[in-house]
Amino acid sequence: MKRNKIRTLLDDATARLTSAGVDSPEVDARILAAELLGIRPIQVALVEDLPADFEGRFEAWVTRREAREPLQHIVGTAPFGPLDLEVGPGVFIPRPETEVLADWAVGRIALLDEPIVVDLGTGTGALALYIASQRPDARVIAVEKSAEAREFARRNAELAGGSSSISIVAGDMTDPELLRDLDGTVDLVVSNPPYVPEAEDLQKEVYVDPHQAVFSGADGMDAIRGLVPVAARLLKPGGGLGIEHDDTTSMDVLDVVAAHGQFNEPAVPQDFTGRDRFVIASKLAQDEDA
Repeated sequence: MKRNKIRTLLDDATARLTSAGVDSPEVDARILAAELLGIRPIQVALVEDLPADFEGRFEAWVTRREAREPLQHIVGTAPFGPLDLEVGPGVFIPRPETEVLADWAVGRIALLDEPIVVDLGTGTGALALYIASQRPDARVIAVEKSAEAREFARRNAELAGGSSSISIVAGDMTDPELLRDLDGTVDLVVSNPPYVPEAEDLQKEVYVDPHQAVFSGADGMDAIRGLVPVAARLLKPGGGLGIEHDDTTSMDVLDVVAAHGQFNEPAVPQDFTGRDRFVIASKLAQDEDA
């Protein structure tokens, strides 16, 4: 097939995905084609000869995306920093903005030897594996309530070659008894918890993720209210806390962290688009006023 055939297929797919309300139709069409061809998306337009079965397989994938099945479920993976994480029904799809929290976490422990890190609500293992990939000497404990999600995390740890450097633990991030053996010993707690207020008017793809991994009560704050005291108990004095949150609840999260009384004044880093999306803080030293 000639080069213009792939261009025709991409243009048709882009038009269909646009009509279906997909946010990035041209990008998604290129990613689907690239995955089938085993090349990078930027190389797709340069392809002159297509495999005999390409057109049928591409049509099937475009139809699935047109029905608003998440792109990551179709290709089976989601990129996260240096990682390609296996995803599918039953586990939250990691988003690019969470890489901001991951980068902060790695920087936060940069000067520590063999730090202890806890990831509350690990899902695919994204934050835990990102940190472990940058700090192989760290002891990383990845906590996840969902058995399905824990299986994804285990497979991703094996694929990343980091299965021996992280521990995947069954548990609820809001459980007052969680990881009691680590009380006061942890250098860093990170969490990308469920934080979206209950709603029925979001993008269709949001509702494909497990409900319990996305939504957290009417105001989106239930999980965060529960995890802050757990994090405070686990952290050693001076230890760091990093929480991702909904861009509409930044002040609420600040208030929860500040009101707990065991953290210094929290800060609010922004995501790639300039939205307030994270709250970070340090646990007060023992001789500081609470």
